Amino acid sequence: MMNITIISVGKIKEKYLKLGIDEYSKRLSRYCKLNFVEVPDEKAPENLSPAEEESVKDREGESIIKNIKEGMYVVVLDLKGKLLSSDALAQKLQDLGLRGNSNIAFIIGGSLGLSETVINRADYRLCFSPMTFPHQLMKLILLEQIYRGFRIIRNEPYHK
Repeated sequence: MMNITIISVGKIKEKYLKLGIDEYSKRLSRYCKLNFVEVPDEKAPENLSPAEEESVKDREGESIIKNIKEGMYVVVLDLKGKLLSSDALAQKLQDLGLRGNSNIAFIIGGSLGLSETVINRADYRLCFSPMTFPHQLMKLILLEQIYRGFRIIRNEPYHK
């Protein structure tokens, strides 16, 4: 069974997001072992200088890197990453499994994005959309797409 770890910055506070995340976690339990790691988000006021922004991303990045285990295939969510359709993401998951990469970490950065260190550690850079989403909402969107991917792989109804 595939192990999927979602490493994200910050805690989910909104009840509606927690409910959605719980629902997809339950659905995914048939297909994979799911782990969540939440690293603390650094305070980032609106008026940070570029150097201060980099410092925040670096501190968050250090916490993320500490949670990447040996042998994990690392997928970062990155605006400069590759855009995939749901079918292509399903194919990617299937290919990883067939190649023996059964430990996959998806990384969601904080409100300022990911540090260069984390991006450079990635095995794959994935972009969901050129639009910007709240990073807490991205966790729910990511889980839904992973679930959709497993349904596609198994030819089970859900994907339209």
